[in-house]
Amino acid sequence: MIVTTTNNVEGKEIEEYLGIVAGEVILGANVVRDFLASITDIIGGRSGTYESKLAEGREMAIREMVSKAKNMGANAVIGVDLDFETLRDGMMMCIATGTAVKIK
Repeated sequence: MIVTTTNNVEGKEIEEYLGIVAGEVILGANVVRDFLASITDIIGGRSGTYESKLAEGREMAIREMVSKAKNMGANAVIGVDLDFETLRDGMMMCIATGTAVKIK
């Protein structure tokens, strides 16, 4: 499955647009991780725990989006966009959206 942020796949022709697909993931952050991240914020530097949580959310959302595209008969997803939001109570939401297509 080809997954790209561009609106086409270079060298390939789009045969059919199948529709919008999305993968949504909501992850919780625990108190210990929040505490350690706040220390990192105070003394400076990068928060590896949150970076890994963001990467996990991104991968899960893309995986879910690709699964939905395959179920529609797609062999590619174009125009992929990733959005991250923080929710109440330490929850984080990651959404991957794109257009499922069939390419030659």
